[in-house]
Amino acid sequence: MKAVKLGYAGCMKLTAKVKLVPTDDQARLLRRTLETANLACDHISTRAWNAKTFNRFTIQKLTYAETRTKFNLTAQVVIRCISKVADAYHLDHKHKRRFRPHGGIAYDNRILNWRMADGTVSIWCLGGRQSMPFVAGPHQLELLANQCGETDLATIGGKWYLFAVCEIEEPAPGDVSDVLGVDLGVMNIAVDSDGQVHSSAQVNGLRHRHRRLRQKLQAKGTRSARRLLKRRSGKEARFAADVNHVVSMRIVAAAQGTGRGIALENLHGIRSRITVRRSQRATLHSWSFCQLRSFLEYKARRIGVPLVLVDPRNTSRTCPACGYIDKANHVSQSVFSCVVCGFSGLADHIAALNIRVLGRAAVIRPYVSGAQTTAQRQGQATPL
Repeated sequence: MKAVKLGYAGCMKLTAKVKLVPTDDQARLLRRTLETANLACDHISTRAWNAKTFNRFTIQKLTYAETRTKFNLTAQVVIRCISKVADAYHLDHKHKRRFRPHGGIAYDNRILNWRMADGTVSIWCLGGRQSMPFVAGPHQLELLANQCGETDLATIGGKWYLFAVCEIEEPAPGDVSDVLGVDLGVMNIAVDSDGQVHSSAQVNGLRHRHRRLRQKLQAKGTRSARRLLKRRSGKEARFAADVNHVVSMRIVAAAQGTGRGIALENLHGIRSRITVRRSQRATLHSWSFCQLRSFLEYKARRIGVPLVLVDPRNTSRTCPACGYIDKANHVSQSVFSCVVCGFSGLADHIAALNIRVLGRAAVIRPYVSGAQTTAQRQGQATPL
């Protein structure tokens, strides 16, 4: 059978996070600008809520002139505030939207210009435009060469950042004759069908340590305890994100180096489908499989590695040797042993082998004009 390409060449959007280095006076101007823009968003939201109109163009007609006059904002900043309010109401119209004083605001190329030659940006603030230096690594500079669209200004932990949307060329997925099955889990972040285990012991240990420390500091409730909680805020999430980046890079590199695609379980909604003991809830709900999947998706797309999602049903109960499916095959969390043929091994590796079979069926399929494959009809695999 001939391998087929999943998807077409095009462009994909990535975000470059860049640190601004303003002077003290410029930082005060940026803070005032954020506060004023978000006050304007609250005003626009109130008018839209009272009028029960949530379309961006209708909101603009209703609030543009008075918002410019009342808050002394430039025309394009008001337009961006109106878009922020309209986007906030996209989810539903049941609740009035309010905005944090230091919530991020979007800039476009009329009110923010990148000057790559001298490493500065020209950005509009209350009181006029300001030129500020920025700091970026090689990866961010590579992305910024293709900067396109809006840039968000945000303050995180007292520091200032720009989040720039960059559009890069996406190669067409290559022809592949096989896939690398990847099983995602709590005890092991990922195990692939080659038997490579990416353990989550370090991440889980860190999460447990942070959880105990947070409980102690919250129970203590003193000013110094609150300061320490604030200082440690985000540390756990940053570490977990770094681990997911490393794991996803290794998996994508392994697939690319062997000319294969990648097959993952479609775990959407898994937290609502399964129940665990009370003692295990914190571990389950801190499981960042969605982040790892998103990292795998965009890294694979950047280098043209096909990625498919497969139905996870029975992947941990099916014997890859004889095909027998039984709950009893899954002896424990880590052990698989077929009750019919005796085939045994690490449970996560067995699941990855079964995922590989389903993913391979989706990638290598006979061409049937005007018809879906059996795997697609049964919802077993979804090409990305």
